[in-house]
Amino acid sequence: MLTVNIHEAKTQLSKLIAQAVKGEPFVIAKAGKPLVKVTALDAPDAVQRLGFMAGEISVPEDFDRMGEAEIEALFGSGR
Repeated sequence: MLTVNIHEAKTQLSKLIAQAVKGEPFVIAKAGKPLVKVTALDAPDAVQRLGFMAGEISVPEDFDRMGEAEIEALFGSGR
């Protein structure tokens, strides 16, 4: 496994990260003493957010009219 000192890691961070993502972890050391191991995460390639609650919730038909009386009583009709 590749070991680099802190200065080298700072100057070549992008390159080192690209290697780690490809499955080549590396160690960052200070004065020859290993401090941390950098390795790729086992995360999904793409996070899917849109539609993640499909079928879990429903919006009532009168949603845009809910609380209408209370709002009108507080602020007037405005019409």
